[in-house]
Amino acid sequence: MGHLPLAIEEFWAKNKAERWHDGRASVTMGAMNKRELAKAVAVQSDVEFRTVVGVIDGFTDVVTAVVAKGEPVSIPGFAKFVKVDRPARMGRNPATGEAIRIKASKKARITPVKAFKDAVLAPAKAPKLLKGAFPTDEAAVKAAGKSTAAVAAKAPARKAPTKKVAAKKATTARRAPAKKSTARKATKR
Repeated sequence: MGHLPLAIEEFWAKNKAERWHDGRASVTMGAMNKRELAKAVAVQSDVEFRTVVGVIDGFTDVVTAVVAKGEPVSIPGFAKFVKVDRPARMGRNPATGEAIRIKASKKARITPVKAFKDAVLAPAKAPKLLKGAFPTDEAAVKAAGKSTAAVAAKAPARKAPTKKVAAKKATTARRAPAKKSTARKATKR
């Protein structure tokens, strides 16, 4: 490195592979990408990795298509996805102070809802993840979706064989049709 003080270089060399979990963002951790998200969801929900990738793809396709048509998509406890039309307006060039016209535009807006913001700002309120969900454990990812409970739930239900019994012809007594009576209004005299 050469340009950093020796103590900082030693720190980075020693802690290169470590991830910080005290709320600070790590330079080495970076943002979670789609593959890492799919692995974490697979472990957390005990579903196969390939299935989760398909669900994430489907989710992004549906949300994108619906919002592109102008309809908002709201996921309670998470976020709201909206297409916003911004009208034309007058603004100022900051360098010259000259009034300029800003043309109309369309923007995508993703707004986190209160429950999500509260969980991010107070990590104690955030959902608890299963062991191996984050940081992702490869063994947990491979085991996801293969537990006995998940296999039993995915297996098609079989009907138990039933005994065939000859149906008896039921003899029912015929009833006479109900008599129709005309309703008379009682009038007071």
